[in-house]
Amino acid sequence: MNKVIRTQVTAPAVIKMTLEAKDIATHCNPGQFVIVRVDKHGERVPFTICDYDADAGEITLLIQVVGDTTRKIAELKDGDYVEDLVGPLGNPTELDEYERVLLVGGGIGCAVIYPQAKKRMKEGKACDIIIGAKTRELLFAKDEFAKFSRNFYITTDDGSEGEKGFVTTKLEALINAGERIDCVFVVGPMIMMKNVCDITAKYNIPTVVSMNCLMLDGTGMCGCCRLTVDGQTKYACVDGPEFDGHKIDFIEAMNRLGFYKKREADCRMLKR
Repeated sequence: MNKVIRTQVTAPAVIKMTLEAKDIATHCNPGQFVIVRVDKHGERVPFTICDYDADAGEITLLIQVVGDTTRKIAELKDGDYVEDLVGPLGNPTELDEYERVLLVGGGIGCAVIYPQAKKRMKEGKACDIIIGAKTRELLFAKDEFAKFSRNFYITTDDGSEGEKGFVTTKLEALINAGERIDCVFVVGPMIMMKNVCDITAKYNIPTVVSMNCLMLDGTGMCGCCRLTVDGQTKYACVDGPEFDGHKIDFIEAMNRLGFYKKREADCRMLKR
């Protein structure tokens, strides 16, 4: 069992949770994830490691409440325990070959780019960063991103903070302004990642995406997170979670992601 060290509400229905996990904190790297079981009967749920402290033996997760399991996890208090953690899983982010990197995060996906921003700042290769959300209340770690970036930009759909519009609008504006971008790393809603990749493809900018698909066992055995990359079947949990964004079949991925949406909505209505 793993102890909950501290929790913090960062946005409506979004919890930042720090857990005791010495072995994971010692061995993890940006881009990797863990699978959590809240209790003995709980389902296995993947979460990106959005921060870690090897000395303290702690990892931090960002949890958005979208169903029963995430609600149970979010209801835990300081000093409570989760049944178990498995990780670190997945392959670490590999951006070392690029000097000028632009990190783009949308909504809860900002948890993925946070440790990368922190790591590259420590290495003297600070990134430019764009984060976006529907409204200012849903923005994550604004002060930290500002501290760990070379240039930092905020967009909100409603204009409540930063520039009104989408991350894609800001991305294209930076490209057209002549900003040097050697690589874009993007994570967020599937349609946002597709739109970013459509833009970077026009300008031949290498683009890495984090495919935070539905996962179950995290070992490639169940096939839940399969996707098509450059015409080949890959599994986000073991082959990724990061891939060349210009080789992803996003239409297939989005169709698979939405396959059970009606059933999930019906289940939520029945439980009200």
